[in-house]
Amino acid sequence: MKKIFTMFLVLAMTAMMVVVSGCGGGSKQGGGAAQNTTKKMVIGDTTFNPENAEPNVDPHKDYAGWACIRYGVGETLVRYSDKMEIEPWLATSWQNTDPLTWEITLRDGVKFHSGRVMDAASVKECLEHLIKNHDRAPRDLAIESIEANGQKLIIKTKEPRPALLNYLGDPYGCIVDVAAGVKDGIVAGTGPYIAVDCKSGDHLTLKKNTEYWGGTPKIDELTIRTISNGDTLAKALQSGEIDAAYGMAYESYPLFQNDKYHFSQIATSRAFFAWMNYKSPITSDPAVRKAIAMGINKEGFVKTLLSGNGYVGNGVFPAGMAFGGDKVNTETYDPEGAKKVLEAAGWVDTDGDGIREKNGQKLVIRWLTYPSRQELPLLAESAQATLKDIGIQVEINSTSGHNKIRKNPDEWDVYASAMVTAPTGDPEYFFTSCCLDSSAVNNGHFHSDKFEALEKEMAVEFDPAKRAALAVEMQQAILDDNGYVFCSFLQMSQISKFNVKNYTAHASDYYQVTADLDIE
Repeated sequence: MKKIFTMFLVLAMTAMMVVVSGCGGGSKQGGGAAQNTTKKMVIGDTTFNPENAEPNVDPHKDYAGWACIRYGVGETLVRYSDKMEIEPWLATSWQNTDPLTWEITLRDGVKFHSGRVMDAASVKECLEHLIKNHDRAPRDLAIESIEANGQKLIIKTKEPRPALLNYLGDPYGCIVDVAAGVKDGIVAGTGPYIAVDCKSGDHLTLKKNTEYWGGTPKIDELTIRTISNGDTLAKALQSGEIDAAYGMAYESYPLFQNDKYHFSQIATSRAFFAWMNYKSPITSDPAVRKAIAMGINKEGFVKTLLSGNGYVGNGVFPAGMAFGGDKVNTETYDPEGAKKVLEAAGWVDTDGDGIREKNGQKLVIRWLTYPSRQELPLLAESAQATLKDIGIQVEINSTSGHNKIRKNPDEWDVYASAMVTAPTGDPEYFFTSCCLDSSAVNNGHFHSDKFEALEKEMAVEFDPAKRAALAVEMQQAILDDNGYVFCSFLQMSQISKFNVKNYTAHASDYYQVTADLDIE
């Protein structure tokens, strides 16, 4: 009897140990079996790195605001619909009381990750800090003064700013608690996820914000992994190391076009385009710029190298917008015409090696670009092939160090990059960022008296129809001079495993991580 009782006791204790063990370990991650209710998710991203000026999530530095808003750390006063129309977010309403004054009402019940309540005083501090520390914001916003009164924010601008609200929706406009400071690139935002660890170029670790004003997030722990190589990203999604991917190489799409994965796709204004360097002895020649514009086969690039996952670019903005590229005239692919342009300008092949020269100088283009946007090296190779046919030699420098090199006009002739040209839903953004004498990133040192005059008109024009008409004129001015060659626009694709819910692509290229993101 004693032996039977002892055996029974051992069996009972063993059963209890199995139950305890089953309840205590593991987490719900990916498609694995659930051991407890903790949900973890990993997103692989090719662009979260210093190469793309996104070293961390501090929106007041470079373009890091994109990471801040994409990964659910920060939010702006307004957000954009997929029609790129302004909608309330941290601000519930606003009015332009006179050409220089904006009165903004803030949302109640919002807390920063630091625990501080968001009010007009905290937003005032944030915007003033932004203006002091960011390269583009001061000119964009032109803020003279800010007054705070409870949940009311009064902004006075130095001059009329019709697009002020559009600019405040830019990722640099993420509202953060500047009093909480910045530690290792981490800020205290208002979003559904709190950044707890950031290693630049490697990963970002987030936990859910249980006091989020928009409802409790569904993922407990979220990791953003920087995976800049397209093949590595594809293998990571296939193996289950990651649950979702941003920036997947087009050649890898067929691997995921089955019922195990989900695609979220949308047309965007992310342009792949080339800047001409006006300080270069080569591309300062109008004939060379024109020949380059005529010598790039945009249709072939989109159809063959992008596998149709994009659409041909004509102007600064996609066709279909009120100020889109379908309303302007631009150079089309015409290799024979390009040859005639070069010959008329004195660029001829005298030694028969296939490369033209003028006054003893070979027509060699130093093409600078970077690999983390996987479309850009493909564009470089496509341009190299078609420009060779018209007698231009292209030397490609695809490097993660492009940001340093592009600032030195002696080191490149053409710089190809990717940029969302209308991220605020308003055309002025691209012009003021990239094309003016005073622009923070006028990489090619483009200048046009006509363009500068048109921008002065746009800066004070409140009527949307008139702003659109001015934008068409301004596009035409830079296209007539071939200062930029717009090759294609991106159809954004985000890929996730079948059990991931609400990982959605947006026209603005923001808002990847929301409180609704889930994994089952």
